[in-house]
Amino acid sequence: MTDDELLLADGLEQAFVGLVMRFNVLYPIACYDYDKVIASYIEDGMTEEEAIEFFEFNVIGAWAGERTPCFIRQMPLAQAIEEQSDD
Repeated sequence: MTDDELLLADGLEQAFVGLVMRFNVLYPIACYDYDKVIASYIEDGMTEEEAIEFFEFNVIGAWAGERTPCFIRQMPLAQAIEEQSDD
């Protein structure tokens, strides 16, 4: 990997939504839509529960350094606050 190479998640091209910029990081981070990722696993034959478990363990759990892609769950702010207070 070169210094300016974007790190992408294998097989999730259909869920790619854009690039994320962070303070003190000189390069963009690939960003994917959480719901589209889960839907793609379901289309491949997993149940929703299997898809979420696979995603959480094998994708979110796969740290590849500062360039590791991020995943977004799009929702209204009020819903995000509510979900965080439920934890």
